Amino acid sequence: MQIVEAALALLRDGGAGAVTTRRVADAAGVQAPTIYRLFGDKDGLLDAVAEHAMALHVADKRARRVDDPVEALHLGWQSQIDFGVTHPELTRLMNARSEVSPAVRAGVGVLQARVHALATAGLLTVSEERAVGLIHAAGVGAVQATLETPPDLRDPGLADALFDAVLRQIARPRPTVGASTDTAVPDTATITVQFRTLVPALPAMSAAERALMLEWLDRSIRAAERP
Repeated sequence: MQIVEAALALLRDGGAGAVTTRRVADAAGVQAPTIYRLFGDKDGLLDAVAEHAMALHVADKRARRVDDPVEALHLGWQSQIDFGVTHPELTRLMNARSEVSPAVRAGVGVLQARVHALATAGLLTVSEERAVGLIHAAGVGAVQATLETPPDLRDPGLADALFDAVLRQIARPRPTVGASTDTAVPDTATITVQFRTLVPALPAMSAAERALMLEWLDRSIRAAERP
C-alpha cells in the first residue's frame, strides 16, 4: 500500500511520466527490485494505482446515502465528474482498463443501484439498462469535453446541463404541489418499468413464470423506447 500511495502522489503531481520505479522506490522508502517483484513492471504498478484510487472513489460514492433517488443520482454524477476532471491521468488509465477493472465494475454497480431506485420510485421511463448507458456515456463525454478545453474557457454549467438533459430523457418530472391530476399520473412506460422491479418478489409464482413475465415486460419497455 505504501508503494501504491507513493506512486499515486507522483501521478497526481506530475502525470504518468513522473512515475518511475526509482522515484516511487525513493518516495516509498523501498528498493526498486521490490516494485518489480510485487507489480512486474511500471505498467503493473500504474494498474494497481488506478485500481486503488478508483476503489477509494467508489467506496466514497457508496457511503453517501441520500433518500431522494434523483438527488442521489445527481450527487453520484457530480462526484464522478469532479473525480474525472481533477484526476485526468487516473481517468485515462481507468478508461484504458475499464473492462477488466473490479473498481470500475463496482462503480457501475453503484450507478445501477441508483437507477434502480428511480425505477422503484416510479420515475424511470426507459429500461434501467438504457438509463445506465445514457448516464455513463454523458458522464464520459462531459469529462472528456472539459479536459479538452483550456481551464479558463471551461463552461462551469456544462456537466449540470448534460445531467438535466439526460434526466429528461430517462425520467418523468415529479408532480409539484398543486399539479393537476393529469400531470401526476405516470405514463404506461413508467408503470411498466416500475412494475418490472416488483416481479422478482411476486408471491405464488414459479421461477419460469417470473422469467416469462420479465420477458414480456422487457419486450414492452424496448418497444416504447424505439423512436
